[in-house]
Amino acid sequence: MKIAKVIAEIGCNHKGDMEIAKELIKVAKIFCNADVVKFQKRHNKELLTEEQYNAPHPNPANSYGDTYGAHREYLEFSLDQNRELKEYCEELGIVYSTSTWDLTSAKEIASLNPKLIKIPSACNNNYEMLGWLCENYTGEIHVSTGMTRKDEIEDLICFFEKKGRNQDVVLYACISGYPVPFEDVCLLEISRLKENYASRVKEIGFSGHHLGIAVDVAAFTLGATWIERHYTLDRTWKGTDHAASLEPAGVRKLVRDLKAVQKALNYKSEDILDIEKVQREKLKNKK
Repeated sequence: MKIAKVIAEIGCNHKGDMEIAKELIKVAKIFCNADVVKFQKRHNKELLTEEQYNAPHPNPANSYGDTYGAHREYLEFSLDQNRELKEYCEELGIVYSTSTWDLTSAKEIASLNPKLIKIPSACNNNYEMLGWLCENYTGEIHVSTGMTRKDEIEDLICFFEKKGRNQDVVLYACISGYPVPFEDVCLLEISRLKENYASRVKEIGFSGHHLGIAVDVAAFTLGATWIERHYTLDRTWKGTDHAASLEPAGVRKLVRDLKAVQKALNYKSEDILDIEKVQREKLKNKK
């Protein structure tokens, strides 16, 4: 059984503050024992139309600017800031990663040579960006499949196969909602992805936006070897993602429980284990 690797997705939960971002990294490493922290990178004027950029935020209570574009810019870290965050991760011994939402952002983040780059569900049909990454970036390409049809997933994997990069792909089961009720998590999609793609990609992952951690443990038992959860220092902070995030204690418990389940997922090495022999002698009916 492969070890489950936990990604604490900071995303934009740093609120545009480098000190909060570094605190999130430090807590993820020292207290939570996560394997990876992940941010997001957007080039907003490339990603958004002029109308979208200048429109008000759809939920003004969550906005950090007068327009949606201003809100997004407020939460955006520069390439130099991302370089500083990567260096900080390396000092602490935790893997730095970023989701890239557009070609410009992909080129910028690839220049930092992170171990992995994540493709969000919203961008898994941006074949210009995917093609550039296939040809210019040598690390792992992690791809979420929220709001994506089955035929679109097949097209996506065929694309990576044609590029000769499919064995660098980690494919994530994902439902795009914040938060997702349990009846919509559709956990058995992991089994479907594993059946159809386990031999065609490097690994299968699970990116969850639900509440609690029970679902993630089940995802691991179904075969997801990467578990990604949004992560925040305070779920009451302003912003869409905080409510669907785990606080540090939740991430810590998730890592603990995954390690416990991994130890337990095995067969008996002999008919009567050593731990059972004393009890067998004492309790087993000898007739």
